[in-house]
Amino acid sequence: MDLCDSKCMLDLIIERKSDLARLESLDCGKPLDESAWDMDDVAGCFEYFADLAESLDKKQNAPVSLPMENFKCYLRKEPIGVVGLITPWNYPLLMATWKVAPALAAGCTAVLKPSELASVTCLELADVCKEVGLPSGVLNIVTGLGPEAGAPLSSHPGVDKVAFTGSYETGKKIMAAAAPMVKPVSLELGGKSPIVVFDDVDIEKAVEWTLFGCFWTNGQICSATSRLILHKNISKEFQERMVAWAKNIKVSDPLEEGCRLGPVVSEGQYEKIKKFVSTAKSQGATVLTGGVRPKHLEKGFYIEPTIITDVDTSMQIWREEVFGPVLCVKEFSTEDEAIELANDTHYGLAGAVLSGDRERCQRLTEEIDAGIIWVNCSQPCFCQAPWGGNKRSGFGRELGEGGIDNYLSVKQVTEYASDEPWGWYKSPSKL
Repeated sequence: MDLCDSKCMLDLIIERKSDLARLESLDCGKPLDESAWDMDDVAGCFEYFADLAESLDKKQNAPVSLPMENFKCYLRKEPIGVVGLITPWNYPLLMATWKVAPALAAGCTAVLKPSELASVTCLELADVCKEVGLPSGVLNIVTGLGPEAGAPLSSHPGVDKVAFTGSYETGKKIMAAAAPMVKPVSLELGGKSPIVVFDDVDIEKAVEWTLFGCFWTNGQICSATSRLILHKNISKEFQERMVAWAKNIKVSDPLEEGCRLGPVVSEGQYEKIKKFVSTAKSQGATVLTGGVRPKHLEKGFYIEPTIITDVDTSMQIWREEVFGPVLCVKEFSTEDEAIELANDTHYGLAGAVLSGDRERCQRLTEEIDAGIIWVNCSQPCFCQAPWGGNKRSGFGRELGEGGIDNYLSVKQVTEYASDEPWGWYKSPSKL
Protein backbone atom coordinates (compact mmCIF):
# COMPACT_ATOMS: atom_id res chain seq x y z
CA MET A 1 0.00 0.00 0.00
CA ASP A 2 1.23 3.46 -0.84
CA LEU A 3 2.06 5.41 2.32
CA CYS A 4 -0.18 8.26 1.14
CA ASP A 5 -3.12 5.85 0.68
CA SER A 6 -2.74 4.62 4.23
CA LYS A 7 -2.51 8.15 5.64
CA CYS A 8 -5.63 9.07 3.67
CA MET A 9 -7.40 6.02 5.09
CA LEU A 10 -6.39 7.20 8.55
CA ASP A 11 -7.94 10.60 7.88
CA LEU A 12 -11.17 9.11 6.51
CA ILE A 13 -11.58 6.73 9.44
CA ILE A 14 -11.15 9.61 11.87
CA GLU A 15 -13.63 11.66 9.87
CA ARG A 16 -16.18 8.82 9.96
CA LYS A 17 -15.43 7.75 13.52
CA SER A 18 -18.85 8.47 15.01
CA ASP A 19 -20.73 6.75 12.18
CA LEU A 20 -18.43 3.72 12.21
CA ALA A 21 -18.68 3.40 15.99
CA ARG A 22 -22.48 3.52 15.86
CA LEU A 23 -22.59 0.85 13.15
CA GLU A 24 -20.21 -1.33 15.14
CA SER A 25 -22.39 -1.14 18.25
CA LEU A 26 -25.56 -1.83 16.30
CA ASP A 27 -23.93 -4.82 14.60
CA CYS A 28 -22.28 -6.62 17.52
CA GLY A 29 -23.79 -5.06 20.66
CA LYS A 30 -20.73 -3.56 22.32
CA PRO A 31 -21.13 -0.28 24.23
CA LEU A 32 -20.79 2.78 22.03
CA ASP A 33 -17.89 4.15 24.08
CA GLU A 34 -15.96 0.93 23.41
CA SER A 35 -16.73 1.09 19.70
CA ALA A 36 -15.47 4.67 19.55
CA TRP A 37 -12.27 3.56 21.26
CA ASP A 38 -11.96 0.76 18.67
CA MET A 39 -12.16 3.29 15.83
CA ASP A 40 -9.28 5.24 17.35
CA ASP A 41 -7.29 2.00 17.39
CA VAL A 42 -8.24 1.26 13.77
CA ALA A 43 -6.90 4.64 12.69
CA GLY A 44 -3.77 4.21 14.77
CA CYS A 45 -3.13 0.75 13.33
CA PHE A 46 -3.25 2.01 9.74
CA GLU A 47 -0.88 4.82 10.64
CA TYR A 48 1.53 2.47 12.42
CA PHE A 49 1.78 -0.01 9.55
CA ALA A 50 2.09 2.78 7.00
CA ASP A 51 5.19 3.91 8.86
CA LEU A 52 6.48 0.32 8.98
CA ALA A 53 5.98 0.01 5.23
CA GLU A 54 8.11 3.09 4.71
CA SER A 55 10.86 1.74 6.98
CA LEU A 56 10.66 -1.64 5.20
CA ASP A 57 11.58 0.02 1.91
CA LYS A 58 14.60 1.60 3.57
CA LYS A 59 15.75 -1.77 4.94
CA GLN A 60 15.55 -3.65 1.65
CA ASN A 61 18.73 -5.36 0.43
CA ALA A 62 20.13 -5.38 3.96
CA PRO A 63 23.69 -6.78 3.86
CA VAL A 64 24.63 -9.95 5.72
CA SER A 65 28.12 -10.26 7.17
CA LEU A 66 29.87 -13.38 5.82
CA PRO A 67 33.09 -15.13 6.86
CA MET A 68 34.37 -15.30 3.25
CA GLU A 69 35.40 -12.06 1.59
CA ASN A 70 34.84 -13.33 -1.95
CA PHE A 71 31.06 -13.52 -1.36
CA LYS A 72 28.53 -10.79 -0.75
CA CYS A 73 25.05 -11.43 0.62
CA TYR A 74 21.92 -9.38 1.15
CA LEU A 75 18.31 -10.02 2.08
CA ARG A 76 15.11 -9.01 0.40
CA LYS A 77 11.67 -9.07 2.00
CA GLU A 78 8.96 -9.61 -0.58
CA PRO A 79 5.16 -9.85 -0.33
CA ILE A 80 4.03 -13.42 0.23
CA GLY A 81 1.30 -13.00 -2.41
CA VAL A 82 -2.45 -13.35 -2.07
CA VAL A 83 -3.53 -13.68 1.56
CA GLY A 84 -6.83 -14.87 3.01
CA LEU A 85 -7.90 -13.00 6.13
CA ILE A 86 -10.67 -14.51 8.26
CA THR A 87 -11.81 -12.34 11.15
CA PRO A 88 -14.23 -12.56 14.12
CA TRP A 89 -17.33 -10.68 15.24
CA ASN A 90 -16.22 -9.32 18.61
CA TYR A 91 -13.99 -6.59 17.14
CA PRO A 92 -15.25 -6.57 13.55
CA LEU A 93 -13.34 -3.65 12.08
CA LEU A 94 -10.39 -3.64 14.47
CA MET A 95 -9.55 -7.33 14.01
CA ALA A 96 -9.88 -6.87 10.25
CA THR A 97 -7.50 -3.91 10.42
CA TRP A 98 -4.96 -5.93 12.43
CA LYS A 99 -4.66 -8.11 9.31
CA VAL A 100 -5.51 -5.80 6.42
CA ALA A 101 -3.12 -2.99 7.40
CA PRO A 102 0.08 -5.12 7.62
CA ALA A 103 -0.91 -7.25 4.62
CA LEU A 104 -1.32 -4.21 2.39
CA ALA A 105 1.74 -2.55 3.90
CA ALA A 106 3.74 -5.65 2.94
CA GLY A 107 2.53 -5.33 -0.65
CA CYS A 108 0.13 -8.28 -0.64
CA THR A 109 -3.29 -8.46 -2.15
CA ALA A 110 -5.93 -9.68 0.27
CA VAL A 111 -9.30 -11.38 0.50
CA LEU A 112 -11.03 -10.46 3.75
CA LYS A 113 -13.81 -12.69 5.04
CA PRO A 114 -15.46 -11.04 8.08
CA SER A 115 -17.78 -12.89 10.42
CA GLU A 116 -21.31 -13.37 9.13
CA LEU A 117 -22.53 -12.07 12.51
CA ALA A 118 -20.92 -8.64 12.09
CA SER A 119 -19.77 -7.56 8.64
CA VAL A 120 -21.12 -4.03 8.25
CA THR A 121 -18.05 -2.00 9.21
CA CYS A 122 -15.80 -4.19 7.06
CA LEU A 123 -17.98 -3.29 4.09
CA GLU A 124 -17.58 0.34 5.10
CA LEU A 125 -13.82 -0.24 5.00
CA ALA A 126 -14.25 -1.21 1.35
CA ASP A 127 -15.83 2.20 0.70
CA VAL A 128 -12.92 3.91 2.46
CA CYS A 129 -10.43 2.01 0.30
CA LYS A 130 -12.32 2.94 -2.83
CA GLU A 131 -12.44 6.60 -1.83
CA VAL A 132 -8.67 6.82 -1.26
CA GLY A 133 -8.02 5.22 -4.64
CA LEU A 134 -6.77 1.78 -3.63
CA PRO A 135 -6.53 -0.12 -6.95
CA SER A 136 -9.34 -2.52 -7.73
CA GLY A 137 -8.60 -6.07 -6.63
CA VAL A 138 -6.01 -5.20 -3.98
CA LEU A 139 -8.48 -5.65 -1.12
CA ASN A 140 -11.45 -7.90 -1.72
CA ILE A 141 -14.17 -8.40 0.90
CA VAL A 142 -16.30 -11.54 0.76
CA THR A 143 -19.22 -11.94 3.15
CA GLY A 144 -21.04 -15.14 3.96
CA LEU A 145 -21.00 -18.24 6.14
CA GLY A 146 -17.77 -19.96 7.06
CA PRO A 147 -18.20 -23.18 5.05
CA GLU A 148 -19.10 -21.32 1.85
CA ALA A 149 -17.03 -18.13 2.12
CA GLY A 150 -14.24 -18.85 4.57
CA ALA A 151 -13.27 -22.47 3.97
CA PRO A 152 -12.35 -21.97 0.29
CA LEU A 153 -9.70 -19.43 1.29
CA SER A 154 -7.89 -22.14 3.26
CA SER A 155 -7.87 -24.71 0.48
CA HIS A 156 -7.72 -22.57 -2.68
CA PRO A 157 -4.42 -22.94 -4.57
CA GLY A 158 -4.51 -19.26 -5.50
CA VAL A 159 -4.31 -18.15 -1.87
CA ASP A 160 -0.72 -18.15 -0.60
CA LYS A 161 -1.32 -17.71 3.13
CA VAL A 162 -4.21 -17.64 5.62
CA ALA A 163 -4.46 -15.55 8.78
CA PHE A 164 -7.34 -16.43 11.11
CA THR A 165 -8.73 -15.16 14.39
CA GLY A 166 -11.47 -17.25 15.97
CA SER A 167 -12.17 -20.50 17.74
CA TYR A 168 -9.78 -23.36 18.37
CA GLU A 169 -12.06 -25.81 16.55
CA THR A 170 -12.21 -23.68 13.41
CA GLY A 171 -8.47 -23.09 13.61
CA LYS A 172 -7.87 -26.85 13.42
CA LYS A 173 -10.01 -27.06 10.27
CA ILE A 174 -8.08 -24.22 8.64
CA MET A 175 -4.76 -25.93 9.36
CA ALA A 176 -6.06 -29.19 7.90
CA ALA A 177 -7.36 -27.47 4.76
CA ALA A 178 -4.05 -25.66 4.22
CA ALA A 179 -1.87 -28.70 4.93
CA PRO A 180 -2.05 -30.42 1.50
CA MET A 181 -0.43 -27.36 -0.10
CA VAL A 182 1.89 -26.70 2.87
CA LYS A 183 0.26 -23.28 2.93
CA PRO A 184 1.44 -21.09 5.81
CA VAL A 185 -1.14 -20.08 8.38
CA SER A 186 -1.13 -17.85 11.43
CA LEU A 187 -3.75 -18.46 14.08
CA GLU A 188 -5.04 -16.41 17.03
CA LEU A 189 -7.49 -18.71 18.73
CA GLY A 190 -9.33 -18.97 22.02
CA GLY A 191 -8.24 -18.45 25.58
CA LYS A 192 -9.04 -19.21 29.20
CA SER A 193 -6.70 -16.69 30.71
CA PRO A 194 -5.86 -16.40 34.41
CA ILE A 195 -5.68 -13.31 36.57
CA VAL A 196 -3.70 -13.96 39.76
CA VAL A 197 -4.43 -11.60 42.66
CA PHE A 198 -2.17 -11.62 45.73
CA ASP A 199 -3.06 -10.37 49.19
CA ASP A 200 -0.91 -7.22 49.02
CA VAL A 201 -3.04 -5.38 46.47
CA ASP A 202 -5.19 -2.30 46.81
CA ILE A 203 -8.48 -4.18 46.79
CA GLU A 204 -10.61 -1.53 45.11
CA LYS A 205 -8.15 -1.05 42.25
CA ALA A 206 -7.66 -4.79 41.87
CA VAL A 207 -11.41 -5.44 41.83
CA GLU A 208 -11.95 -2.97 39.00
CA TRP A 209 -9.13 -4.44 36.90
CA THR A 210 -10.43 -7.95 37.57
CA LEU A 211 -13.94 -7.10 36.38
CA PHE A 212 -12.66 -5.06 33.43
CA GLY A 213 -10.44 -7.97 32.41
CA CYS A 214 -13.45 -10.25 32.07
CA PHE A 215 -16.47 -8.03 31.30
CA TRP A 216 -14.89 -5.65 28.76
CA THR A 217 -16.40 -6.16 25.28
CA ASN A 218 -19.39 -7.84 26.95
CA GLY A 219 -17.06 -10.63 28.02
CA GLN A 220 -16.66 -11.63 24.39
CA ILE A 221 -12.90 -11.39 24.06
CA CYS A 222 -10.47 -14.24 23.53
CA SER A 223 -7.96 -12.76 25.98
CA ALA A 224 -10.54 -12.32 28.78
CA THR A 225 -8.95 -13.03 32.15
CA SER A 226 -11.94 -15.14 33.10
CA ARG A 227 -10.23 -17.36 35.70
CA LEU A 228 -9.65 -15.38 38.89
CA ILE A 229 -6.99 -17.03 41.06
CA LEU A 230 -7.42 -15.23 44.37
CA HIS A 231 -5.31 -15.35 47.53
CA LYS A 232 -7.34 -16.88 50.36
CA ASN A 233 -6.33 -14.15 52.84
CA ILE A 234 -8.41 -11.54 50.97
CA SER A 235 -10.90 -13.83 49.28
CA LYS A 236 -13.99 -13.01 51.35
CA GLU A 237 -13.56 -9.22 51.20
CA PHE A 238 -12.51 -9.29 47.56
CA GLN A 239 -15.54 -11.30 46.46
CA GLU A 240 -17.90 -9.04 48.41
CA ARG A 241 -16.44 -5.98 46.69
CA MET A 242 -16.61 -7.66 43.29
CA VAL A 243 -20.30 -8.34 43.74
CA ALA A 244 -20.90 -4.73 44.75
CA TRP A 245 -18.96 -3.41 41.75
CA ALA A 246 -20.62 -5.89 39.37
CA LYS A 247 -24.10 -4.84 40.49
CA ASN A 248 -23.11 -1.23 39.77
CA ILE A 249 -22.17 -1.91 36.12
CA LYS A 250 -24.64 -0.29 33.77
CA VAL A 251 -26.22 -2.94 31.54
CA SER A 252 -28.24 -1.27 28.80
CA ASP A 253 -28.81 -0.58 25.14
CA PRO A 254 -25.26 -0.13 23.82
CA LEU A 255 -26.16 3.26 22.36
CA GLU A 256 -27.36 4.56 25.73
CA GLU A 257 -25.00 6.99 27.43
CA GLY A 258 -22.86 5.36 30.09
CA CYS A 259 -23.50 1.78 28.95
CA ARG A 260 -20.74 -0.54 30.15
CA LEU A 261 -22.26 -3.92 29.23
CA GLY A 262 -24.42 -4.46 26.18
CA PRO A 263 -26.11 -7.56 24.74
CA VAL A 264 -24.13 -10.54 23.54
CA VAL A 265 -23.89 -10.93 19.80
CA SER A 266 -26.59 -13.50 19.01
CA GLU A 267 -29.26 -15.80 20.36
CA GLY A 268 -26.94 -18.75 19.88
CA GLN A 269 -24.24 -17.12 22.00
CA TYR A 270 -26.82 -16.10 24.60
CA GLU A 271 -28.08 -19.67 25.01
CA LYS A 272 -24.53 -21.02 25.08
CA ILE A 273 -23.57 -18.71 27.97
CA LYS A 274 -26.70 -19.58 29.94
CA LYS A 275 -25.87 -23.28 29.45
CA PHE A 276 -22.37 -22.72 30.85
CA VAL A 277 -23.86 -21.11 33.97
CA SER A 278 -26.47 -23.83 34.51
CA THR A 279 -23.86 -26.56 34.03
CA ALA A 280 -21.57 -24.90 36.59
CA LYS A 281 -24.44 -24.85 39.11
CA SER A 282 -25.28 -28.49 38.42
CA GLN A 283 -21.62 -29.41 39.02
CA GLY A 284 -21.65 -27.75 42.45
CA ALA A 285 -20.45 -24.21 41.76
CA THR A 286 -22.10 -21.16 43.33
CA VAL A 287 -23.32 -18.15 41.36
CA LEU A 288 -22.46 -15.16 43.54
CA THR A 289 -24.16 -12.69 41.23
CA GLY A 290 -25.60 -12.49 37.72
CA GLY A 291 -26.14 -15.32 35.31
CA VAL A 292 -29.62 -14.12 34.37
CA ARG A 293 -31.32 -11.48 32.26
CA PRO A 294 -31.43 -8.03 33.90
CA LYS A 295 -34.93 -7.33 35.18
CA HIS A 296 -35.14 -3.94 33.44
CA LEU A 297 -34.40 -5.41 29.98
CA GLU A 298 -37.20 -7.61 28.71
CA LYS A 299 -35.85 -7.98 25.16
CA GLY A 300 -32.41 -8.57 23.70
CA PHE A 301 -29.62 -10.99 24.51
CA TYR A 302 -28.56 -9.42 27.80
CA ILE A 303 -26.87 -11.29 30.65
CA GLU A 304 -25.94 -9.70 33.97
CA PRO A 305 -22.21 -9.70 34.77
CA THR A 306 -21.70 -13.08 36.40
CA ILE A 307 -19.31 -14.26 39.12
CA ILE A 308 -19.07 -17.96 39.96
CA THR A 309 -17.22 -19.45 42.95
CA ASP A 310 -16.78 -22.87 44.61
CA VAL A 311 -15.14 -23.94 41.36
CA ASP A 312 -13.22 -27.18 40.91
CA THR A 313 -10.50 -27.44 38.26
CA SER A 314 -12.32 -30.33 36.58
CA MET A 315 -15.43 -28.20 35.93
CA GLN A 316 -16.37 -27.04 32.46
CA ILE A 317 -16.53 -23.43 33.64
CA TRP A 318 -12.83 -23.62 34.59
CA ARG A 319 -11.63 -25.43 31.48
CA GLU A 320 -13.65 -24.10 28.54
CA GLU A 321 -13.95 -20.65 27.00
CA VAL A 322 -17.36 -19.11 27.73
CA PHE A 323 -17.00 -15.97 25.58
CA GLY A 324 -19.42 -14.03 27.70
CA PRO A 325 -19.49 -11.93 30.90
CA VAL A 326 -18.75 -14.83 33.25
CA LEU A 327 -15.88 -14.87 35.78
CA CYS A 328 -14.98 -17.96 37.82
CA VAL A 329 -13.03 -17.79 41.09
CA LYS A 330 -10.62 -20.19 42.76
CA GLU A 331 -8.51 -19.57 45.87
CA PHE A 332 -4.81 -20.25 46.41
CA SER A 333 -2.39 -20.14 49.33
CA THR A 334 1.14 -20.16 47.90
CA GLU A 335 2.87 -18.66 44.91
CA ASP A 336 3.66 -22.10 43.50
CA GLU A 337 0.00 -23.08 43.80
CA ALA A 338 -1.02 -19.91 41.96
CA ILE A 339 1.38 -20.67 39.10
CA GLU A 340 0.12 -24.24 38.85
CA LEU A 341 -3.50 -23.04 38.69
CA ALA A 342 -2.65 -20.35 36.16
CA ASN A 343 -1.08 -22.90 33.81
CA ASP A 344 -3.87 -25.44 34.31
CA THR A 345 -5.30 -24.85 30.83
CA HIS A 346 -4.85 -25.99 27.25
CA TYR A 347 -4.78 -22.34 26.23
CA GLY A 348 -2.01 -19.77 26.49
CA LEU A 349 -3.09 -16.45 25.05
CA ALA A 350 -2.82 -14.11 28.03
CA GLY A 351 -2.52 -13.82 31.78
CA ALA A 352 -2.38 -11.15 34.48
CA VAL A 353 -0.78 -10.81 37.88
CA LEU A 354 -1.80 -8.20 40.47
CA SER A 355 0.58 -7.62 43.36
CA GLY A 356 2.50 -4.86 45.08
CA ASP A 357 5.67 -7.00 45.02
CA ARG A 358 7.51 -6.25 41.77
CA GLU A 359 9.88 -9.19 42.13
CA ARG A 360 6.93 -11.53 42.57
CA CYS A 361 5.27 -10.05 39.51
CA GLN A 362 8.46 -10.63 37.53
CA ARG A 363 8.60 -14.26 38.63
CA LEU A 364 5.03 -14.87 37.50
CA THR A 365 5.55 -13.17 34.14
CA GLU A 366 8.28 -15.73 33.55
CA GLU A 367 6.34 -18.73 34.87
CA ILE A 368 2.90 -18.22 33.30
CA ASP A 369 2.81 -19.93 29.90
CA ALA A 370 1.14 -17.34 27.71
CA GLY A 371 1.98 -14.98 24.87
CA ILE A 372 0.82 -11.84 26.71
CA ILE A 373 1.21 -11.03 30.40
CA TRP A 374 -0.25 -7.98 32.13
CA VAL A 375 1.07 -6.68 35.44
CA ASN A 376 -1.35 -4.81 37.73
CA CYS A 377 -3.85 -4.41 34.89
CA SER A 378 -5.74 -6.49 32.34
CA GLN A 379 -6.51 -6.12 28.62
CA PRO A 380 -4.42 -3.13 27.49
CA CYS A 381 -3.45 -3.62 23.84
CA PHE A 382 -1.24 -1.43 21.66
CA CYS A 383 -0.47 -1.90 17.98
CA GLN A 384 3.22 -1.33 18.74
CA ALA A 385 3.42 -4.56 20.83
CA PRO A 386 3.15 -8.12 19.44
CA TRP A 387 -0.05 -10.07 20.08
CA GLY A 388 -0.56 -13.83 20.03
CA GLY A 389 -0.60 -16.97 22.11
CA ASN A 390 0.86 -20.38 22.92
CA LYS A 391 -0.57 -23.88 23.08
CA ARG A 392 -4.15 -24.10 21.76
CA SER A 393 -4.35 -20.32 21.55
CA GLY A 394 -2.51 -20.56 18.26
CA PHE A 395 0.83 -19.42 16.87
CA GLY A 396 2.32 -16.44 15.11
CA ARG A 397 2.20 -12.86 16.30
CA GLU A 398 0.21 -9.91 15.03
CA LEU A 399 0.98 -6.24 15.62
CA GLY A 400 4.37 -4.83 16.56
CA GLU A 401 7.32 -4.58 14.22
CA GLY A 402 7.06 -8.29 13.51
CA GLY A 403 3.39 -8.06 12.55
CA ILE A 404 4.25 -7.21 8.96
CA ASP A 405 6.49 -10.30 8.73
CA ASN A 406 3.36 -12.50 8.62
CA TYR A 407 2.89 -11.29 5.06
CA LEU A 408 6.50 -11.24 3.85
CA SER A 409 8.82 -13.86 2.38
CA VAL A 410 12.56 -13.52 3.01
CA LYS A 411 14.84 -14.00 0.02
CA GLN A 412 18.58 -14.49 0.35
CA VAL A 413 20.73 -13.15 -2.50
CA THR A 414 24.38 -14.23 -2.49
CA GLU A 415 26.92 -13.08 -5.09
CA TYR A 416 30.39 -14.34 -5.90
CA ALA A 417 32.35 -11.10 -5.88
CA SER A 418 35.87 -12.20 -6.82
CA ASP A 419 37.60 -11.93 -10.21
CA GLU A 420 39.41 -15.19 -9.51
CA PRO A 421 38.04 -18.60 -10.66
CA TRP A 422 36.38 -20.69 -7.98
CA GLY A 423 39.05 -23.33 -8.40
CA TRP A 424 37.31 -26.37 -6.90
CA TYR A 425 37.75 -28.52 -10.00
CA LYS A 426 40.98 -28.94 -11.86
CA SER A 427 40.82 -27.12 -15.19
CA PRO A 428 41.01 -29.44 -18.18
CA SER A 429 44.25 -29.09 -20.18
CA LYS A 430 44.07 -26.89 -23.21
CA LEU A 431 45.09 -28.47 -26.50
